Amino acid sequence: MGRVRTIARRSFLVGSAAILGGVAFGTYLYKREVENPLEADLAPGAATFNPFVKIDGEAVTLITPRADVGQGAYSIQAHLIAEELDVDLDSVRIEPGPPSPAYYNGVVAAECMPIAATSDSFMARTGRGASDVVGKLIGLQLTGGSSTVPDMYERLRVAGAVARETLIAAAAKQTGLPASELRTEQGAVLLPDETRLAYTDLAAVAAEITPVDEVTLRDPPDWRHLGKPHMRTDMMAKSTGTQTYGIDMTMDGMVFATTRTNPALGGGIVGFDASEAEAMRGIKAVLPISGGIAVVADNTWRAFQAAQAVACDWVPTPYIGETEKQFEEVAGSFTEDRQDSRFKDEGDVLAALDAAEDVLEAEYRIPYLAHAPLEPMSAMVKLAEDRLDIWTGTQIPRFMQMSAAEIAGLDKEQVHIHVLVSGGSFGRRLEDDYVRQAVEIAVQMPDTPIKMVWSREEDMTHDFPRPLAIARARGAVSDGAVQAFDLSIAAPSVTASSLARLGQPAIGPDVAIVAGAWDQPFQIPNYRVTGYRVPPMVPVSSWRSVGASGNGFLHESFMDELCHAAGVDPLEERLRLCWHDSSRKVLEAVGEMSDWGSDPGPGRGRGIAFTLAFGVPTAQVCEVTQTEDGIRIDKVYVAAEVGRVLDPVNFEAQLAGGVIWGLGHAMNCEITYEGGVAQQDNYHAYEGLRLHQTPQIEVRGLENGDQIRGIGEPGVPPAAPALGNAIFAATGTRIRALPFSRQVDFA
Repeated sequence: MGRVRTIARRSFLVGSAAILGGVAFGTYLYKREVENPLEADLAPGAATFNPFVKIDGEAVTLITPRADVGQGAYSIQAHLIAEELDVDLDSVRIEPGPPSPAYYNGVVAAECMPIAATSDSFMARTGRGASDVVGKLIGLQLTGGSSTVPDMYERLRVAGAVARETLIAAAAKQTGLPASELRTEQGAVLLPDETRLAYTDLAAVAAEITPVDEVTLRDPPDWRHLGKPHMRTDMMAKSTGTQTYGIDMTMDGMVFATTRTNPALGGGIVGFDASEAEAMRGIKAVLPISGGIAVVADNTWRAFQAAQAVACDWVPTPYIGETEKQFEEVAGSFTEDRQDSRFKDEGDVLAALDAAEDVLEAEYRIPYLAHAPLEPMSAMVKLAEDRLDIWTGTQIPRFMQMSAAEIAGLDKEQVHIHVLVSGGSFGRRLEDDYVRQAVEIAVQMPDTPIKMVWSREEDMTHDFPRPLAIARARGAVSDGAVQAFDLSIAAPSVTASSLARLGQPAIGPDVAIVAGAWDQPFQIPNYRVTGYRVPPMVPVSSWRSVGASGNGFLHESFMDELCHAAGVDPLEERLRLCWHDSSRKVLEAVGEMSDWGSDPGPGRGRGIAFTLAFGVPTAQVCEVTQTEDGIRIDKVYVAAEVGRVLDPVNFEAQLAGGVIWGLGHAMNCEITYEGGVAQQDNYHAYEGLRLHQTPQIEVRGLENGDQIRGIGEPGVPPAAPALGNAIFAATGTRIRALPFSRQVDFA
C-alpha cells in the first residue's frame, strides 16, 4: 500500500523529523507557509503547484535547488520528482531555482549536533527535529553534508505527486470526467479512451485550481525511475564537452578580470604600483579590492599576466606562518582549558589504563589539505543601477546573495543569483570569497558584464583548507580482546572558522573535531574520545567528509594497532565489538567480498577499516603488494548501508570516487606554509591518484537501514586507514602520519 500524505503541500514546510521529535517551539513561524518563489515571475497560463514544479504551454520545469558540484545532485533530485509526476527526464527542463527560504535544508544542521546516527532516543529525535525547525526558520539553503537525498527524498516525491494529482484534477475539470477514471503516463493525463492530454496543454486550467492536498506516494516495487540503473541527466553533456560551467559563461560586451591578493593568508596590502601592468597589451584597468588588486583586460590570459606585473606592498600574515610551528600549536592544545568535547566516555578509561600491564600509546598526524577542484573559482557579474546579477556555481546561494547585496549597497531582493553547475567543489563552494571580489570589481565598473576567473595558483594558495590535526591515543588489551580505547584529537574548528566568514556565530562544541570518531558503534568496555580546540590559525573550511575525513584515519589506525597487539583478527574483533546491526552487516559484507582470512600471497597485505559518517556505515578492505618500485594498490572492496539505493550507477560512482579521492590524498597530498604562504600552488605539487595507480574497486550497497542516507562523502574516511593498515600487513611498517609518501614509495 502507498503512504497517504494528508498534508502534502505542508510537507514542504513541516518536516517529519520535527513532528516525530516532538518539537513544540516556534510552532506558528514553523508552520507558516513559505512563499513559493516560482510565483514571482509566473507567466499568464503557467502553473506552479509548489516550489519544485512549474508547467506552462511549452514545457514542464523541475526545480532542483541543491547544488550540483559533480555529485549528480540535479539528476537525483529530478528523478525524485519525475517518479511521482510521471515524466521522462529527456522531455523536461531542469533548473536550480533562485535563492529562497522555500529551499531550506532541514537535515544538514543535525551534523553539527552531538547526536549519534545510531541513536533513536527521544533526545536524538528531538535534536533532529530541531535541525529541521532551525533550517526552515532561517531559510538555510545549503548543499553539503551528504544531505541532498535525506533532506529531499520525501519533499520532492510529494512535490511530484501533488503536481500529478492536480493535473488530473485539471483534466477532470476540462473534460467533465471523474478524476478516478483518469491516470497519468509520460507527461500526459490519459482519458479512459486512451486520449492523451499533455501536461503543457493542461497548465492554464491547472493554474486556476487549488493544488490537491491529499496524495499517495508510490511503493518502491512500482517505481519506474528510482532504484533502477539509469544515465545521469548531465552525463551526455559532460561526455561531449557541451556542459556549461561557470567558467564557460559568455555575454556580449563582457570584459575579463582576475584578482591577486596577499599570498600570505590574512595579510593586507599597503599599496601597489600598476604602471608596468597598465602599459601591457589589452589591459583596461587595475583596480583595488580588499586585500589586493584586480586586473581587467580583453582576455583572461592577459589579465593573468598583468596581475603578476603589479608591484604590491603586502602586509605580513597575522597567523602562525610556518607549518612546523602550526603543529607545535596543535600539540600544545591537549590541555584542560582547550578541551572542546567529550561526547564518548564509557566505562573508566583511566582506571583501565592504570590497571593494564602494557599500555599502547601512539601519536598520529594529518596535514592541511586543499580542495583543488578542477574548475578554479570564477563568476560572471553585472551591476546595473538597481540590480546585480551573478552567474556562478555555489553551495550557499542565499548567503552569497546577502553578502553581495552588502558590498553593492543593494537590498538582497535586488541581487539575482544564477546558480550554474560546478566543475568540482569538495566543499570549496561553501565559501563566497571569489564572488565578493567579483562584486567589488563590478561596483567600480557598473553596467559592464565582468567575467572574473582566478588563476590555478591563486586558487590553490588562497584556499580554506581541511584543518591539520594531531591525535594522541592510548589503549589496552587483555585475553585477546580490546579493553580500553582513549583517543584525544586536537584540531582547529571548521565550524567556527566557516561561520565567522558568513557572519554567523558558532555556539557550543564543534562536533566536526571528533566526527567519525566519537560516534562509532563499538562496545569497548572503556572507551573515550575527547576533542581539543586549537586556537584559530590559517582559516579552514569543510572538505569532502569534513572531520570524518581525517578522523577515520586516526580512529581506525589505532583500532588496527590494538587488534594486532591483542593478537586478534582485525575484522573479527570489530565484529565482536560492533553492537549496531547495520554496521555489522557492512563489515560482514566487505569480509565476504574480499575473502578476508585467506592468504593474500607473498609480499601482499590486506587492511580493513570502518567508519560510520553522515549516518552511513562504510567498510573498506584494501589489498596491496610490495614491489621493487614501491607499494602497489591492487584492489579495494567497499560496502556501505544507505537505507535504499536510489541510483545504483551513481551510487557505485560516488563510492568509488570517494575511495580514489581518499587514497590519492592519503598517498601524496598536503598543504604546508612558509610565512603564511601555501607552498603547493598547482597540481604538480599536489598530486592525486594517477590512472596507473588506481586499483580495481568493487562496490556493494546494502539496504537494511530504515532511513535514507546520502553517499557523496562516506566513501572517503575509511580509505586512508584501510591503505595504512594494508601497508602494515604487507611490510610490517606502521605509518602514523599522512601523507604516506613521506615514508614509503608507491608504484
